[in-house]
Amino acid sequence: MSQAKISCKNDRYPLVLLVLLVLALIWSWIRPADYFTWILEVLPAVLGAGLLVAIYRRFRFTNLVYTLIWLHALILIIGGHYTYAEMPLFNWIRDTFELERNYYDRLGHFAQGFVPALIVREVLLRKTTLGSGGWLTFLTVSVCLAISAAYELIEFAVAKATGTAAEAFLGTQGDVWDTQWDMLLALLGALTAVIWLSGVHNKLLKQLKH
Repeated sequence: MSQAKISCKNDRYPLVLLVLLVLALIWSWIRPADYFTWILEVLPAVLGAGLLVAIYRRFRFTNLVYTLIWLHALILIIGGHYTYAEMPLFNWIRDTFELERNYYDRLGHFAQGFVPALIVREVLLRKTTLGSGGWLTFLTVSVCLAISAAYELIEFAVAKATGTAAEAFLGTQGDVWDTQWDMLLALLGALTAVIWLSGVHNKLLKQLKH
C-alpha cells in the first residue's frame, strides 16, 4: 500500500496536531508541580512524536490513529504538569462523587491499551498478510498487554532507582491493587478500541488504496 496513494488534502492535518502538541508541551513546562515528574511523564510523548516525524515519509498512519496518539500525548502532558494524583478536573470528580482517590491515572492506563490497539492494528493490516478477524484481534490485544506490562516494569525500575522522587510518577496514591488495575484497564482499552473502532478504521484504510 503506497504512501503516494494517500490523499494530499489531509497532508496538513498531522502538522496541525504536531504544532498543537508543541504548544501543549510549552504550557506544561511552565511551572509544573515537579520538573523531574514532568520529564518522566512527558518523555514517552516526546519520543513517540519524534518517531512519528522520523518515519512519516516511509509510513504515514491514518488521521484517526494520529488523532488518538495526540490525545494520548495530551493525557501524558497534562499528567506531567499537575501529576496524576492532582489533576484538577479529576480532583473535582473525586470530591463531588466522594471517591477514594483521584482516578486520572486510570484514564491514562485505559488509553495505554486503547491507542496502541489502533496503532498495532494498522501496522499489522498494512505490513502483513493478516486480515480482519480473530487472529488480528488476538495479536493486537497481546501486543498492547505486552506494552503495558513493559511500562509497568519501567515504572518499577524508576521507582527503585530514584526512591521517593518517583512517587508522583507512579501515582499509586496508596492503592495496593494499582498494577492489577493498570493491566486490566489496558486490556479493556485495547478490546474497546478493537470492537468500537474497527469498522471506521477499516473504511479509512480502504481509502488509502484510492
